[in-house]
Amino acid sequence: MMEVEHQQVIDELQGVIDDARATMERFEATDMDERMPDDYDKLHEIYAKAVRDQWHYTQAMLQGGE
Repeated sequence: MMEVEHQQVIDELQGVIDDARATMERFEATDMDERMPDDYDKLHEIYAKAVRDQWHYTQAMLQGGE
């Protein structure tokens, strides 16, 4: 994968991270995290996976490979 492609994936993942965080904040502000804990947990899983994936793509880009 070229650096440009890594950066594109990193940027797309940042969008997922930002959207998930904003949705989590709305959940928390309206107490939906307590009323819908399973949905909130799934949202948190999406957020956490996007953060992990972004970290891996960043590391790969910095190492100049894969």
